[in-house]
Order: sequence, then structure tokens, then C-alpha cells
Amino acid sequence: MKIAITGATGFVGTKLVEKLVSDNQVIILTRDINKARSIFPPKIIPNLEFVSYTPKQLGDWQKKIDGCDAIINLAGAPIAERWNDDYKQEILDSRQLGTKTLVSSIEQCAQKPQVLINASAIGFYGTSETETYTEISPAGNDFLAQVCQAWETEAQKVKNSGVRLVIFRFGIVLGNGGALAKMIPPFKIFAGGPIGEGKQWFSWIHREDVVEMIIQALKDSNINGTFNATAPYPVTMNELCKTLGEVLKRPSWLPVPSFALELLLGDGAKVVLEGQKVLPQRTMDTMNYNFRFPNLKSALENIIANEF
Repeated sequence: MKIAITGATGFVGTKLVEKLVSDNQVIILTRDINKARSIFPPKIIPNLEFVSYTPKQLGDWQKKIDGCDAIINLAGAPIAERWNDDYKQEILDSRQLGTKTLVSSIEQCAQKPQVLINASAIGFYGTSETETYTEISPAGNDFLAQVCQAWETEAQKVKNSGVRLVIFRFGIVLGNGGALAKMIPPFKIFAGGPIGEGKQWFSWIHREDVVEMIIQALKDSNINGTFNATAPYPVTMNELCKTLGEVLKRPSWLPVPSFALELLLGDGAKVVLEGQKVLPQRTMDTMNYNFRFPNLKSALENIIANEF
């Protein structure tokens, strides 16, 4: 297959490219070609094409997606940063306007892709300590829920061009990097512990499962619609830290107070401090995805042994 990918240098994208490149022609749409080249191992670079891409602007990259079999849209400004009004606008624009421009470009292709696989997030549902969310649950009304709704609304328009659409609402992805990379160092110096009260839900997924879900959706033309990319057994923050401590053979005793995270992330701390319990009901029932790592302990053991 000929596959174009945005967000290929991100936490999920890098692993996805490594999996796809041996059997497919992969085009990386990137704002920084030199950075992208530095990320991928030299042995796979000959099988990649790097194309300059500005998500919210039209350009020569449009010609490159014409004739692709599939497009995977993972681009979006990181949310684990301190939010102010300007950065919140960047979070929204990078997803809403970036997807709008991409879908508009697909409409203009002489040979359109068979499928668009578009990222979203479980932030779609809002936060709660008591509710359980599946793919049929309504959207929330906080900032991230509004971002995800706007993001998905733009992606949905690709169906007007006859293109199959698959949307994955990502949970917190665990692997060598991301959230886990920030949590492990304190545990190694015996200073690890839950963030906030510890009762909030942590809907996680192993990075390998995210990548395999995307690949399955690429290959199976019967897969369409929206799916939660979360493991079937979410945990509370207390459970997460207890299990991580067990795997690292370290105690989990020093909670990170809420105010400390709020000082670091501002409004962005709400995602971690409130959380949500999300189940991949449609992912299991309709997509029939078979999780490699359904349980947190086996996932952490694999990551610690093979990636860190």
C-alpha cells in the first residue's frame, strides 16, 4: 500500500512507521524534514519519502496524497503542556483546521484514498470519577471534549467523497516515552506515588495495541466508524502507581499533590486529576480486536523489560 502519515514523528507515529515501512510505501508529511530524518533508523529511511507539510496550509504536499491508498492523520499539538488562551487555540486549530485542510485536499484528489484513519481522544467524553463511557456515550462539554468534537466533525466530511473513515479515540498510550517516561524516574529514586487523590480513572493502552489497531483498520475494508483505543481494563491512579511500583520493585508512597501539577500544567492538569473510565466496547464487539496487552501489569512488565 501507499500510505501518507501526518504526525509520524509523534509517540504513536514513530512506532507505526517502523511497523509499516517494510511492506508499504510510506510518505511522511512533516513540518521539519531534518527532524523527521533524524528520528527514523537509517536502515528504513530508503523506504520512506519525506514531504514538507504545514497542517493548516495548502501546498505541494497535496500532490503527494493523490494516488495514496490510505491516509493516517495523527497530527496535533501536544496537550501535556501548560495551557494558556493562545496554546488552547493551538490545540484546537492544529486538530480542527489541520483535519479540515487535509479532508479538503482529499476531495480534490483525482485518485482518492480508500480510507482515512483519523486520531481523536477519549477527552471526547469529558471527565468523571463515576461514569463509564463507551463509543455510544455522548460528548462532554469541557474544552477537550469540544476540541475532539470539532476534530471528528471535520474528519466525518471525508465520507462525502466516498472515502472510508475510521476514527480512533486514544486513551493514555503507554510505552517508552509519553506519560510513563515522566512517571518512572521518581519511582526509581523511591519517590513515586499517585497524582492527586488517586481515585481518578486512568484509561490506558499499550502502544503496540494502538499500532496494531491502526494496521488492522488499514487492511480490513469492513472496519469503519469510531472506536475507543483503550485497554479493556482501566484502572484508578492508585492502582496504576501500585502496579508500576510492583513491576519496578519500588514503593508507591509519595503522592503528587494536585496543586503541584496545576502549577506545572495549568488547565491541562484537569485531564490527569479528573480522568475518565472508558471501555473499548465497539473495538471488541465490532472490530473484533484481540488485545495483546489487556491487563496493566503485563503491559508494564513488557514495556519495562523491552523498552526502558
